[in-house]
Amino acid sequence: MGAMTTIPALAARYGVRPDQIHEVPGGVANRTYTLGDHLFLRIPRSQEFEADLVKEVAIIPVARAAGVRTPAIVDFDDTRALVDAPYLVMERIHATDLVDSPAEHPSLWLELGEQVHRLHDIEAQHLDGVPTDEDSDPRPTVDRLAADGFIDAGTAKWLLAWFDRLATWFDRAAPKVLLHGDLAAQNVMVDQDGRFHALIDWGDAAWGPAGAEFAKLRLEQVARLLPGYRQAGHGELEAAALWFHLSWGLSNLTGPPRQNQRHWTAPPTSRLLGVLRFFASDPPSPWPELGSRSMAASSPSSDCDRRGFCP
Repeated sequence: MGAMTTIPALAARYGVRPDQIHEVPGGVANRTYTLGDHLFLRIPRSQEFEADLVKEVAIIPVARAAGVRTPAIVDFDDTRALVDAPYLVMERIHATDLVDSPAEHPSLWLELGEQVHRLHDIEAQHLDGVPTDEDSDPRPTVDRLAADGFIDAGTAKWLLAWFDRLATWFDRAAPKVLLHGDLAAQNVMVDQDGRFHALIDWGDAAWGPAGAEFAKLRLEQVARLLPGYRQAGHGELEAAALWFHLSWGLSNLTGPPRQNQRHWTAPPTSRLLGVLRFFASDPPSPWPELGSRSMAASSPSSDCDRRGFCP
C-alpha cells in the first residue's frame, strides 16, 4: 500500500483503527483491503489498471440504479495525496465468491439471470471509459489453425459449418448491451446458503454483444441462468453463448499452459473441452439442436445421436 504512514492516514480518514486494515490476498488488477467491518479498499496494482478503476466509478451507480446488486461506492480519490494511485472505497459485503462457496442454492442461477437481464436492459449511453467491443468473426481463426497444423482440414470444415449454422440462430448485428465483462464464478458473491448476494468487479465492462457475457461461465451454468434472463426467443441466446465459447476456445487453443489459476478458462483447452463435456451431459432443449444440426450439416453421416454427436 506504500509507506507505513499510509495506513494510519487511511485509518484516520475512514474512521477505523490501523489494526482494522487487512490486506485480502488475490486480485490480478487491484490490491484489496478491508477497512473495518463496513468498508473495502481497492488500489490498482499498476498504472495499466487505473483506467479500469475509473470505469467502475462510472458504471456502478448506473448498474445499481437499474437494480443490479453490487456494492456501493463510498469514496473515490484520485488526488494521490494518501496513496500513489487512484483508489476506490466501497461498501464491504460479507459473502463468499462462488469458487469458494461450499453451497449453491437452487435459486442462484435464476436470480443471477434476472440480474444480468437488468444490466443488459440499461439504455445505451455514454459512460466514461467504457469501450465498445465488436463481435469478431471466428472463421479466420479456424482457417489459421488448419493452416498451422493445429487442426485437420476435415475438422476445420466441420467447425466452419457449425459457425455458419449457429449464425442462423441469432442476430450478430443486434444492438450492443452493457456487459459486466467478467461474469465468472469468482465475481459472483453468495451468502452462506449459496444464495445470490452481489456481482462484483466491473473492470472489464463494455458495450458488446449479449452472447459474450456468458463465455466465462461453464455452459452447464449458462443453461441454468438463461431461463431467469427472459430476453431472447427460444435458442437465440443459447446459440450466441455457444458461438463465443467455441470462438474464444479456438482463439486460446495455441496459448501456453496456465497453472494455479482460479478461473476455469485459464488453461488453453478448457473452453473447448467444456463444450464437449456439456454436450455429453444430455443438456436440455434447445441445446441439443444447436449441436446436432450444425454437426450433421457437415458430417459424412446424418445418423447423429440425441446429444448432438455424429459418428
